[in-house]
Amino acid sequence: MMRSLYSGVAGLKTHQTKMDVIGNNIANVNTTAFKSSSVTFADLMSQTTQSASGANATTGVGGVNARQIGLGVKSGAINVNISSQGSAQSTGNPFDIMITGSNFFVVSDGLANYFTRDGSFYVDGVGNLCMTSTGYNVMGWGVDPETLSIKQDTVQALRIMSAENLTYPPEATTKGTVTGILDKNDTDVNSEAGKTVNLNLYDSLGYEYTARFVIKSTDEDGEYSAELTKLLDAKGNEIDISGAGDIFGNSTSVKDAAAVTFNSNSFAWDTTSKALTDKATPTPNVIAQLSTVASSSSATAEEQQAVYDEIAKAYGYEGNTDAFLNMYVTVGTTDYTVKALIQNAADGSTTPNIFDPDADTATTTFNFDAAGRNFVGQLLKFDTDTGLFDSIGGNILGDTTLQLSKIIANTTDNTSNYSDISLNWAGISMFNNNGTSTITATYGDKDGIGTGRKLGDMIGVSIQRDGMIYASYDNGMTKLLGQIATASFPNSSGLEKHGDNLYQATMNSGSFDGIGVDVTASGGYMSTGVLEMSNVDLSAEFTEMITTQRGFQANSRIITVSDTLLEELTNLKR
Repeated sequence: MMRSLYSGVAGLKTHQTKMDVIGNNIANVNTTAFKSSSVTFADLMSQTTQSASGANATTGVGGVNARQIGLGVKSGAINVNISSQGSAQSTGNPFDIMITGSNFFVVSDGLANYFTRDGSFYVDGVGNLCMTSTGYNVMGWGVDPETLSIKQDTVQALRIMSAENLTYPPEATTKGTVTGILDKNDTDVNSEAGKTVNLNLYDSLGYEYTARFVIKSTDEDGEYSAELTKLLDAKGNEIDISGAGDIFGNSTSVKDAAAVTFNSNSFAWDTTSKALTDKATPTPNVIAQLSTVASSSSATAEEQQAVYDEIAKAYGYEGNTDAFLNMYVTVGTTDYTVKALIQNAADGSTTPNIFDPDADTATTTFNFDAAGRNFVGQLLKFDTDTGLFDSIGGNILGDTTLQLSKIIANTTDNTSNYSDISLNWAGISMFNNNGTSTITATYGDKDGIGTGRKLGDMIGVSIQRDGMIYASYDNGMTKLLGQIATASFPNSSGLEKHGDNLYQATMNSGSFDGIGVDVTASGGYMSTGVLEMSNVDLSAEFTEMITTQRGFQANSRIITVSDTLLEELTNLKR
């Protein structure tokens, strides 16, 4: 009689335990990445009143089974449904991560490692990736400074917003590419100003500049002059490159005949006095200043330039003074540059001068025919039969060097912030394009290498499917910051709950080696902007609740009926 009472009590206790588990499951129906549990019942023990006996072959009597009376029920196991994936909940937060697969995130409180499926993370005040609910550091692998790839070693806290990661260092431009069509009928190419081609570039400090090239036709078909005329900063201010020597090629003479006409209303040459006469005084006064041009000691560079500009203007070359000065005139068998003719005029020389280019006073004329011109740069050639690039500066591969390192940026230690640029011209052609040239210059080679860049500020962080964390910067660069490590266990159901959505390794789950694994190694992956929801199935839980309630109710009836029996027993004697 007493056995049934205690069996009923055991049944009540066991069903209460199951109800506790069901209640916990339902309570955590909205807990991030919660894994539901279930209870498995097992009989407690049995009292054997008669052991089993075997068959007797001699007498022919059969065997008899054992007689056992059960003494109740107990909780055989509480299993965690840890392998069942919860549904995805979209959050839009880039630091919310869901693992698809059986792996776990690794987090640390600074003393021990814990494991979780809760991927609700944030970046704390010092730049560490942390667990939102506890503040524990998310663990992963860092970047090898030599190979710039992930080094899978003992896991460490992922500090993705460190000072060195907030910016991307600048880099000087080292390569450039010129491409497009150079149409020989282009009016710009055939003008005195020439076709302008700009190359944007960066120095080692990340400052942006523009190298301005000019391409002009010559009297030789398929040959053009290419020269560097200016270097401008980002504000359009001209950088002085006059003292840097030949930055782009050497001094070269080309045939380029041109009739040059003088504006006689500005000033004239007196054939008797061998001097200038002021017919309509220009500003500044060329007659007063021209005498200072020949000697640099008697005039500043600005004063000399002002005179050259005025004379170039008088000859119709306003804004193209250098082109005007570099033309040359052939007198007899000798070539004189226009600049030399101006200096002769300043000296009052009877030798050819700008106002008497043939040195014959009887036939003095202010006009002259230029035989060619000098330029500092490279001679660009095309195959006139195919229109394809032939060579530049004699190089058939199209490689030239823009020697910007000759520009001294720091006069204190005579160093330069500029880098020499390997410039390739092989991508241009000389096809008919209806008189329009499309030639352009871009920094970097055809593969985008050597472009250079400004200092970049971090504008975003992204986490890839394999847990790799990349930062993007406003200079177009990306940087690998680290990789989120995961843990995998032979028996993940053997993990022990630690609270706060955390688990600890146990002897039955398998140990954590301190390094972890790549989440994709076992076919899993990470998704950002989503969290894993609880895998609690409410319909199943309510069904279990009903059966548990009925089981509890039935066990309570065992106790009440047994009590009634005991009452009848005690009432036998009255």
